[in-house]
Amino acid sequence: MDFEEAADALYAAPAADFIATRNELAKQLKADGDQLGSTRLKAMRKPTVAAWVTNLIARKLPDELDDLLALGDEFREATADLDGDRLRELTPRRHQLLDKLAKEATRVASDEGQKVSADVGQKLRETLDAALVDPAAGDAVREGRLSSALRHVGFGVVDEAGEPTNVTPLTDERRQAARDRRKAQQAEADEESTAARKKRETAERKEEEREAAEKAKAKKAFEDAVTAAQEAESRVEDLDTQLDNAREALAEAQELVRRLGGELDDARRAARDAQKESREARKRYNRL
Repeated sequence: MDFEEAADALYAAPAADFIATRNELAKQLKADGDQLGSTRLKAMRKPTVAAWVTNLIARKLPDELDDLLALGDEFREATADLDGDRLRELTPRRHQLLDKLAKEATRVASDEGQKVSADVGQKLRETLDAALVDPAAGDAVREGRLSSALRHVGFGVVDEAGEPTNVTPLTDERRQAARDRRKAQQAEADEESTAARKKRETAERKEEEREAAEKAKAKKAFEDAVTAAQEAESRVEDLDTQLDNAREALAEAQELVRRLGGELDDARRAARDAQKESREARKRYNRL
């Protein structure tokens, strides 16, 4: 099993089993010699309920999801053509498909033992709408590895916490701005002397090397942090086991104390009875 297969298996697992499945798959990757893959898998976040249901759709309802994403392509074409009539025609279909897919998602989630609350249903619908509007969000939904629901907010796609995600592609305005910057840079380069250009290129190369070194350092720190987390998690498991054993031993000791206490009480009663019988026998003897 490689990393991609392990990641797919992880996000296909029941939500309640995510942590245990992640640990088992990470151990398997490590045993197979893929330490980096094991570390990457360990860093994957447990999906929220809405994200888990969305991932379920990608696996259980791929055709219906493709219909929704295809409708998104039609919307973008109509928008690019400024075709108002076409957009008005497509809008009811958008709501119909979202309603249908959200209803089907509730059904398949129920089959898997997962109840879809009103809040989860709303986040699910927002995620599907983001997939329709944004091609990168659509690809992320189709992949089936979301850890958070998505929401399109006009300028891009955010997660359930309102934080920007990495699924949003460049807008046309940002692409044009990038082109303009490259043209300006080229014009400046053409005006520079050979010596000045070499000096600038040297400085840029040093900056790239510095950034590469910082990235490598950050990557190492991340891997060390993941390893430390794994070790801490293993330590917690060991302590849990020790605690369970100690509790069991305490229960056995308490039971022994209770039993010995009962036996001691019985022995004391027997001793008192024996003493009483001895006194009575002595009295009878003395009367004789």
